[in-house]
Amino acid sequence: MYFPYLRGRQFELLALRELVENDVLNNKIIPIIEPVKLSSTLIKTINTYGDNNKLLAYITNPKVGSFSEELKEKNNKLKDDLFTALEKNDHILYMYILNPNSNPSEFIIKHSNNMGTICDNKDAIDVYKQYFENKDVKYNLIPDESGFRNKIRKNRVLLADRFNKQNRNNDYIDIEDEPFSEDHLYYADDGYLGFSDYSIIGKEYNETGFAPYAVAIHIVYLADDNSLRVKHFVSDTNDDISNPAGKFKEAVTKLVKWNQKNQLDTVAMKEFERLHNQQIYPGLGIVKKLSIMHHLELMGKYLDGK
Repeated sequence: MYFPYLRGRQFELLALRELVENDVLNNKIIPIIEPVKLSSTLIKTINTYGDNNKLLAYITNPKVGSFSEELKEKNNKLKDDLFTALEKNDHILYMYILNPNSNPSEFIIKHSNNMGTICDNKDAIDVYKQYFENKDVKYNLIPDESGFRNKIRKNRVLLADRFNKQNRNNDYIDIEDEPFSEDHLYYADDGYLGFSDYSIIGKEYNETGFAPYAVAIHIVYLADDNSLRVKHFVSDTNDDISNPAGKFKEAVTKLVKWNQKNQLDTVAMKEFERLHNQQIYPGLGIVKKLSIMHHLELMGKYLDGK
């Protein structure tokens, strides 16, 4: 099983929703959403997964973003809509992030039949042992370190940040192509039920974006040995932040030319080719959305042995 871990920003949510709407999300993939903002896009995504009988993991105590504060607001119709969407969806796996000061008693009472944990803090392992060790936890996400493996032994899922994130898009020019992950090859041999990563976004969370000097498209692909690698397609005219449409054209032209040989066949790749052929600039958010969609569809094909 593959558990892509995504923050609930607009284009991450759109990627998850459109994979289902295009019927290309493999049932062996359970996306994890850490909601960072209370939005209609979040609610629509939850409804889409429920309507299509697709499993979705939902973190109830997010660590980043404004979501938790927004839930405290009175007279917020979005809050009511969210609770309604969650209540009517019986395809939700509720996740809890452990920290040293956690008291998950209420969480366990409410979600005892469909719960999972995320523990990437060694000081929180005692919380797991006290509250969850003898409970029916479907999946426990942990880093691949002995300190976690030795103490959290049941239903483990390997959690890792495999994207080598650079400070600037310009920095990918010197990398171009690099290893991404081999977790999908060895997770079962290492005693895990599944594997989890942060796709081509990375674990680091920034509340606000910025106008980049360069446009970069990150495309994951399977190498000859079935390991995952990531190719970075970067624009050339990167002296200032002007003309993002021109920069996108430079980057996507490189991608389309590369794929003429590699023949990656996903919904997102076809959309990149359409944008290139029709000379359309969709905005950087769409570029991120398509890169995520491509990664998840590709992993689904691998898990099905295609």
